Amino acid sequence: METNLDNSNINMTDVFVVADNLITSLGLTTKENIDKIKQEVSGVSRHEEQSISPTPFFGSLVDTASLKNQFANIGNPDQYTRLEQLFILSIHQALDQSSIKLSQPNTLLILSTTKGNIDLLEETLQEKFGKKRVFLGEMASQIAAFFGCNRPPVIVSNACISGVLAQIMGARMIQNQQVDHVVVAGADITSEFTVSGFQCLKAISEDRCKPYDENRSGINLGEACGTLILSKNPAANNKHQIKILGGATSNDANHISGPSRTGEGLYIAIEKALKQANKSADQIDYLSAHGTATLYNDEMECKAFAHTNLLKVPVNSYKGYFGHTLGAAGTVESIVAINSLKENLLFKSLGLDSLGVSQPMNVITKTEKQPLSTCLKTASGFGGCNAAIVFEKK
Repeated sequence: METNLDNSNINMTDVFVVADNLITSLGLTTKENIDKIKQEVSGVSRHEEQSISPTPFFGSLVDTASLKNQFANIGNPDQYTRLEQLFILSIHQALDQSSIKLSQPNTLLILSTTKGNIDLLEETLQEKFGKKRVFLGEMASQIAAFFGCNRPPVIVSNACISGVLAQIMGARMIQNQQVDHVVVAGADITSEFTVSGFQCLKAISEDRCKPYDENRSGINLGEACGTLILSKNPAANNKHQIKILGGATSNDANHISGPSRTGEGLYIAIEKALKQANKSADQIDYLSAHGTATLYNDEMECKAFAHTNLLKVPVNSYKGYFGHTLGAAGTVESIVAINSLKENLLFKSLGLDSLGVSQPMNVITKTEKQPLSTCLKTASGFGGCNAAIVFEKK
């Protein structure tokens, strides 16, 4: 199965990223996050949260008190779940940067998440919010009602490519002139369900994760929300305009949880994304990879990058900064990658001491200035799904 952006029509509408917001353990705004990443600060730390795990774990958690306090400026925190607060606050802050409103008939909301209100499996929270709120549709309805959405929201839940896939879908709808603007928001929270699930897979690292390192031992789970506003109109008064040039997905159906050993699925997604963007591998300045720090994912990506002649391109993983944020990863990491383009700044890939993949990937080992205009963002997930999207700075 493959999904593509179609740039074959020369009259196809351009798609611009006109605003964004980022909420992670590093901060509640994009600026706060980028400032910390510039300083190479990790939001991953050791937690002893009995409600999440009976044993200590390394992860990246958004400060609950700060989230509630900030949310109280726009709504009543007691009326919304923790995940809904993340979504609403992030979307609100992104919308504040533009004149676009979700109440407009030409604007669509797309939400990406893997687990939704997964914490509502706890009976005490069910008593407060009701059992139906655990369903993705009910969660989306609450968020849409807050903003007075004119159109029904769309939900994308396709493992860890959800955030990238949501952007591809939104861009395609603008290209095909179905809507003028799309608000794409991706979020997930860390819960007992997610931590215990990955522990059963023996995929959790007992320390900070180390993408592409020879001593990598697994992931750190994280929670976050990232929002991007896509539009057919360029942002007013922006020094740099960011365009989505192309995007594609594929599914190699390799295994329910294990990534392909050959990287063929990701290779297909990358090749199609580059073709739609009318770019060759040597025209990509920077590669924002998935980089989960699991043994097989990192090696699979390495093989895919080798097949697509991308080994020389500077590459990083942001998992060392805010963990694996699941359905939020594609939006969160795209926002950081876009800011990397805007500032002509390559951000260090945290956790790498000694390269531990089979090909000589050009992993970024220190934050440094470099002229940048084009970025490729990739993602892969359970079930064999893969995605790639190309951004360009004008």
